[in-house]
Amino acid sequence: MSSTTSTRTRILQVAAQLVGDSPDGDISTRAVCEAAQVGAPALYRHFGDKEGLLSAVVDHGFEQYLATKREREASADAVEDLRRGWDSHVEFAVRNPNLYRLMNSPAMRTPPAAALESHRILTRDLERAAAQGRIRVAPELAAQMVMSATVGVALMLVARPATFDDPGLSRRVRDAVHASILTPDPNPNPDPDPGTGAREEAEVPSAAARLSALLRRAQGSGLSTAEAALMKEWLDRVANTGPEG
Repeated sequence: MSSTTSTRTRILQVAAQLVGDSPDGDISTRAVCEAAQVGAPALYRHFGDKEGLLSAVVDHGFEQYLATKREREASADAVEDLRRGWDSHVEFAVRNPNLYRLMNSPAMRTPPAAALESHRILTRDLERAAAQGRIRVAPELAAQMVMSATVGVALMLVARPATFDDPGLSRRVRDAVHASILTPDPNPNPDPDPGTGAREEAEVPSAAARLSALLRRAQGSGLSTAEAALMKEWLDRVANTGPEG
């Protein structure tokens, strides 16, 4: 390991420790320099400014979390993978409250790479669910809905634990959000009854989401790039409108 790499790593590790130990998650570059035994020029040379340092701290802290997601083999049940993904996200937040608040701070003008990768992993799982006919809306919209709800629950649990003290809260919200975007049965085959028409109407968005996901994954669909983009736009519009639209 070169001295340059060693210095950067030492600054990063010290900053991560200070963030974790801080009462409110805030740190000063002066405290980091003193703890790492480096001058301010060294810190700014490696990280640019305080925001650059904090962004690096977030990526450093989330690296272990994301490593488990990268290494996880997709199961045959995409919906179960989505449930586990939600639970692991919230568990990480509760174990690392300062880091998680920093991750989602409005002061971070540039989204950390870890946040973008986490969103891509979620979207990938939702695309698998869509290909299996399991979601009602397009994967991109579903990812926005799930991520917004997951982050919201996690932030409330770490920022206001005295108020949000129900141990089952995360699971309840997870199941409610999933119920709004997932189909109840991967292979519905209901007997004819007065509600059949409504169920068939509700299946249209799910079918559109599934076809859109399959089209994105297909190699050689017979459509030009422009035609495929237009088809995806139409299918996503149908998927995202739903029967009530």
